Amino acid sequence: MRNSASSCWFVPLLVLAVLILAAMGRAQQPTEMASAAKPSTDAGLKTILEQMDRTAASFRTTQASFVWDEYQKVVNDTDTQKGRVYFKRAGNRIEMVADITDPDKKYVLFSGDRVQMYQPKIDQVTEYDTGKHRAEFESFLVLGFGGSGQDMLKSFDVSYAGEEKIAGTNTVKLDLVPKSGKVKNTFQHIVLWIDPKLGISVQQQFFEPSGDYRLAKYSDIQVNGKISDSVFKLKTTSKTRTVSPQG
Repeated sequence: MRNSASSCWFVPLLVLAVLILAAMGRAQQPTEMASAAKPSTDAGLKTILEQMDRTAASFRTTQASFVWDEYQKVVNDTDTQKGRVYFKRAGNRIEMVADITDPDKKYVLFSGDRVQMYQPKIDQVTEYDTGKHRAEFESFLVLGFGGSGQDMLKSFDVSYAGEEKIAGTNTVKLDLVPKSGKVKNTFQHIVLWIDPKLGISVQQQFFEPSGDYRLAKYSDIQVNGKISDSVFKLKTTSKTRTVSPQG
């Protein structure tokens, strides 16, 4: 098994957001955007997007347990991490925390204009600045977790991919193809399994051109419950070192 500590962006949601953030930074010309196909008018797609819109309109918090699998084709190896993820709306902004408990303790916080990853084992915080692309970063981060269906259509061509039962839950499958050519070079497409009652994804899979993929499974999902403010703070020490790969 690969050592998960060797890669900064091991969290599927943050992997997606950070890589897309990098792609946005490189894209300078509007001509680099792929032509946008019209979304399907299928009744099933319309229904689930409307449910996601309703969830987004009333969204305050979401929390869930997760199992994240990262598959690397070249070595035919899967790295698995477990923990709990938290989202909350703070004013007009979203804050997110991933509390990773297995195999190694890590804590990832997205708040303000920064993403911070704390590794207690080495007592270090790695800090990233989302810069001018914060809004775009946030929109990808809440994909399937409080983001609206209409916002999703701005960045993806979305198609209805049928229904499937996941861990006893009836879900609607959506296939997302990035409209940005740069983003598509990172992720060819993304599949979301949405609980139609909650308007929240219970499973997500991100497919890369290389054949690698990231599969995220969520359970014990709680929407609009109380989450302590302390959850959205790093539990550092007086000796914690902070580094920034962005300089």
